[in-house]
Amino acid sequence: MTDNAASSAGPLVTGSDIARLAGVTRAAVSNWRRRYEDFPAPAGGAANSPLYAMSEVQAWLEKQRKGQEVSPEVELWQTMRAAYGEQMLTGLADVAALLAGEDTPGPPEDVASRVRGLLRTDTPADVVNGLAERFMDSARRSGSDLVTSERLVRAVRHFAPDLPAGTTVFDPACGIGSLLLSVAAEDETDFRGQELDADSARFAQHRADLMGTSSVGIVAGDSLRADQWPGLKADLVVCDPPAGVTDWGREELLLDSRWELGTPSKAEGELAWLQHAYAHTAPGGRVLMVMPASVAYRKAGRRIRAELVRRGIVCQVVALPPGTATSHALPVHLWCLRRPAHTNAGDGNRTVRMVDLTENDPDASLEPRPDQVADVPLIELLDDTVDLTPGRHMRALHRDYPGEYAALRAELAEVSGRLAALLPQLGPGDGPGSLDAATTSVAELARAGLVAYEGTEPVSTSDQLDTDYLQGFLRSSVNTRRSTSASGTYRLDGKGSRVPRMGIDDQRRYGSAFRALSEYEETIRRVDELSRRLADIAREGLATGALTPEK
Repeated sequence: MTDNAASSAGPLVTGSDIARLAGVTRAAVSNWRRRYEDFPAPAGGAANSPLYAMSEVQAWLEKQRKGQEVSPEVELWQTMRAAYGEQMLTGLADVAALLAGEDTPGPPEDVASRVRGLLRTDTPADVVNGLAERFMDSARRSGSDLVTSERLVRAVRHFAPDLPAGTTVFDPACGIGSLLLSVAAEDETDFRGQELDADSARFAQHRADLMGTSSVGIVAGDSLRADQWPGLKADLVVCDPPAGVTDWGREELLLDSRWELGTPSKAEGELAWLQHAYAHTAPGGRVLMVMPASVAYRKAGRRIRAELVRRGIVCQVVALPPGTATSHALPVHLWCLRRPAHTNAGDGNRTVRMVDLTENDPDASLEPRPDQVADVPLIELLDDTVDLTPGRHMRALHRDYPGEYAALRAELAEVSGRLAALLPQLGPGDGPGSLDAATTSVAELARAGLVAYEGTEPVSTSDQLDTDYLQGFLRSSVNTRRSTSASGTYRLDGKGSRVPRMGIDDQRRYGSAFRALSEYEETIRRVDELSRRLADIAREGLATGALTPEK
């Protein structure tokens, strides 16, 4: 359908939008599409992501009374919530086992009865996928890290390499299997996973079996302390490891052979997971690791980051949009690694591709713009910090050094040229101390109602007192000493400060001079700031080749 035809159909909605409108899962919407011949035809989009005219969808929902009554899927979920409470993973595993025909104690009869009711219209795979979607959605809304978010799954799938048939995919922290089962075509692919939570592992295995995935093995256990796949070498390892966990077993694993890039500190559990994943990667294989943004620059992980870079293992770091992760809006990174196909040093990467998507919408396209990509030579990363934050290197690559240098240089010349003119014309006075005889304290001026305070700055409230004159004398060296406490704290509004008594015309004459001096001092600070910025950009531009001395 053309764009004009699509727009004439009114607003378009996705399958997810329809599910929200009707209060069901996306799996239920997929069932409606297959089951009902009068379900609206797509009005746009692609074959794997069709769009529907909202008006047609609303009319169909009203005709079928969908969304006007509690659906069987919702009733099942509500019954499971009542039966299992906070142990919904146990409930998911029990229902999946029932659907798979496993001869074990199953869910309570009221749950089992609703499952059997759904099976009159839905396949076991539809039921289990619908439950997985509801669990992921409830985890997203509650801010839980129990599952990998749909947005994160989409991002990992987008940046995953195309794998030929007969390859092996491994996830050492696979949860309910959402990430593991999404990154490769199922035909002739071996899926292997491990998960600490036994119910999650059980659900993931049954879910894969019910979906007809041919070769899947998911086991329970602590991947770092008790690796259940010691000899496995996978073509692709994907992992969304637990973040911020310090009790990952460092003391008992100090001499573990997996730490070929360096032993992680207690605070760098994510780098322990990264090396575990890398240890399970076949020569020429890839690793896609979801990492907190702080792992890219934390001091404790510098040595391991340096080894990743020095050996050419890290090939890409993607800063994903805020909101991609489940439990917070902070950006997360996707680290893409490659184990060299050969042991010789020349087989690694020579640059690291940095991709910064932090300004993008998390639901928008994941294809970066040219200004969001930088190929950074390894030598530029091997400094004192080994910072792998994409945004830091993006600014340097896409910075207009010549234009910025020329503009700052012109501004400095203009500002510096005004300095001399800002200084007031001052002649000889009657000598030091000549104004000390007749003075008035600020406290007296305040009692007379001539002074008020706007913030910490005293200002005149009378046409008989000039504010610039008042503040200028308060900043004099004599009053500064009076307004400075024994601890060294200076307060401009010191009540003990004194100002000379003089007529308003003389006050304004002094005030004008003090005002000119304040502007002069502000301009001096601006000159200092511009000078430092110019020196920095000139030095950086010369060092990177963006600037060159004139011949």
